[in-house]
Amino acid sequence: MRKCFICLFTAAVFVSCNGNKNIPDVSSIKVNLQTRRFEKDFFAMDTTKVAESMKSVLQKYPDFLPLFTANILGLDLDSLLIPGNREDQAIRMFIHDYMPLKDSAEQLYNNFDKETHDIEQGLQFVKYYFPQYKIPQSIITFIGPIDANFETSFGVQGDVLTTKSIGIGLQLHMGKYFSFYRSKEGMEEYPDFLSNNFNREHISVNAMRNIVDDLFPAKIKGRALIEQMVDRGRRMYLLTKFLPYTPEYLCMGYTKEQMKDAEKNEAVIWDFFLNNNLLNKTDDNIIQNYIGESPKTPELGEGAPGNIGTFSGFQIVKKFMEIYPNTSLSELMKKDPREIYDKSKYKPRI
Repeated sequence: MRKCFICLFTAAVFVSCNGNKNIPDVSSIKVNLQTRRFEKDFFAMDTTKVAESMKSVLQKYPDFLPLFTANILGLDLDSLLIPGNREDQAIRMFIHDYMPLKDSAEQLYNNFDKETHDIEQGLQFVKYYFPQYKIPQSIITFIGPIDANFETSFGVQGDVLTTKSIGIGLQLHMGKYFSFYRSKEGMEEYPDFLSNNFNREHISVNAMRNIVDDLFPAKIKGRALIEQMVDRGRRMYLLTKFLPYTPEYLCMGYTKEQMKDAEKNEAVIWDFFLNNNLLNKTDDNIIQNYIGESPKTPELGEGAPGNIGTFSGFQIVKKFMEIYPNTSLSELMKKDPREIYDKSKYKPRI
């Protein structure tokens, strides 16, 4: 395969903002979430009486504690409720080791009102576009092990969606300069291109990413690159509709400069895919080079961000919606990706 190496993506100084227009009025849609600080109750446990303390936490969080112990800590809750069980020590060690992180998180997120408001507003837009969707009843903040993360169609994050709540893993929202992220161990687990997004601005973004995946589980694996690009692009488009006041670069996981450069070089990026006959490739390794999380796309220059295929897919979907503005979001998400690409007649000009 012939590859075209194009040196672009120089530094940019302008701010890329969300281009959504005609934002609907959702003020009449009622969404009232209760924010519950699970980490405060969990770390307040009496570690000399783990079973008794766990029962108390279970009474307060009957739906979340079983998921937290099994899926995040990897422990058996039934065993933990038995006094003297050998798994008690795992709880003691976790609380001891993570108490400093909990204390730091408590200072950083002593007030969670802004984050609650942003998530509530996102859910208002979810109900506007998908009125039958059963939205979560609460937000639950928690602190899990630093390597506790979850794979979504958008990438890795520390936040989850349960049947009744949005779970916010504060261990991956401590700011890019948090000491662990900058440590050798931390950088091996989470390179800069990931930890740069471990901030408070991505709390609402990650919450809505989970909602997108819940509404439309990803079922595109094995399809050609162009189809996967369009599928990723329409997920990004849906995300920006749920978060119309959030800059698109945050939704993409880019910096302002990366988004500005990608927009400036939109046609060059597209020509790269065309000139290298990439669009109909089905090889997973090739596909992940362009729609997977990565620090950069070296074929386009050292400054080019990763996930560039999702960026192009996003532009294709925007073009399709310009041509077919009466397409509902539900219809968009159910269409065959190839049809969206063909009908978009996408051909950006240099």
